[in-house]
Amino acid sequence: MNSRGGSQMRLRGLLYKEFKQILRDPSSLAIAFVMPVVLLLIFGYGVSLDAKHVPVGMVADSPGVASASLFSAFEHSRYFSPRRLPNMREAQAELMTRRIDAIVHLQSNFSAQMESDNTAPIQLIVNGVDANQARLIKGYVGATINNWLEQRAERRGIPISTPVMLEARVWFNPEVRSREYLVPGLIAVIMTLIGALLTALVMAREWERGTLEALMVTPVTLREILLGKLIPYFILGMCSMLFSLVMGIFLFAVPLRGNLFLLLFVSALFLLASLGMGLLISILARNQFVASLIAILVTFLPAFMLSGFLFDISSMPGWLQALTHIVAARYFVNVLHTLFLAGDVWAVILPNTLALALMALLFLGMARLRIHKRLE
Repeated sequence: MNSRGGSQMRLRGLLYKEFKQILRDPSSLAIAFVMPVVLLLIFGYGVSLDAKHVPVGMVADSPGVASASLFSAFEHSRYFSPRRLPNMREAQAELMTRRIDAIVHLQSNFSAQMESDNTAPIQLIVNGVDANQARLIKGYVGATINNWLEQRAERRGIPISTPVMLEARVWFNPEVRSREYLVPGLIAVIMTLIGALLTALVMAREWERGTLEALMVTPVTLREILLGKLIPYFILGMCSMLFSLVMGIFLFAVPLRGNLFLLLFVSALFLLASLGMGLLISILARNQFVASLIAILVTFLPAFMLSGFLFDISSMPGWLQALTHIVAARYFVNVLHTLFLAGDVWAVILPNTLALALMALLFLGMARLRIHKRLE
């Protein structure tokens, strides 16, 4: 038998061994298929960056027709769950105990001023503990009041003295649903965990059990060892990617406006980069517990915090923005958001894809350099 045939036979044997190990180890299958379901359900249904049904206290010092009409506008808005309160003392107590998030206060002369010159001050008090939520509430309250003024003026035939009319148009996510932004980014986090965490345990497990030492004395080459470890988890990771993609499109109704095959190609590059990071960690650590901790610290947490999945990179300090350039998930999140929500925007896709290809070569090359067919 020639060397080429022997190499193929050894590689098939290693692949068979690794696939059998995956099927015997329920934790690998749980990470690949159960974890994506749990994370997608939690973030798809349980986590929202939208402000809806916000509890708001409504206080009118002297209730009248105008105040009743304004309060009715808040009650018919999907963004608020208003509660009419008798006075400011009770409203402030409700705000202090977090039973409401804002107070809309109409002073005693509100109705009279609206009847006389159609202008009157409105006091808004917002709980600013969550700054992002406070900004959203402030914007929604302003929009609700403006809509009420326009409808009131239209019914009375009175022109509104507004020097500038703002007509908003939202691109790529017309319904402004945070789910359409979160789900694509979450796919990057899931693939980071699958690629890095699973492979981080592979070589370390072999070292702990002593099976790698036995493997080193066989004719198998380092290239065959790496391929035997990479190929099964690459297939497992791509299956998990397809599974997450189906859930995102059909369960959460997230649109895919870009090319599906381009998405799969970029996903394969990112998965190779994650697998390379996991293998490198596993080769260096030689201990499953240490390898798993390092994988979470250097892959999962940066993918979660520094990729743009939850937090806007442009709002971070300059030194932290620079640090995000070494996080592979940053580039993958950019491509995912573009392909899902905007389409095939090559000015975004090409540089990020190139960065992922370079990172895949870098981490796989470093893993190859660090593995030796000798005991140290």
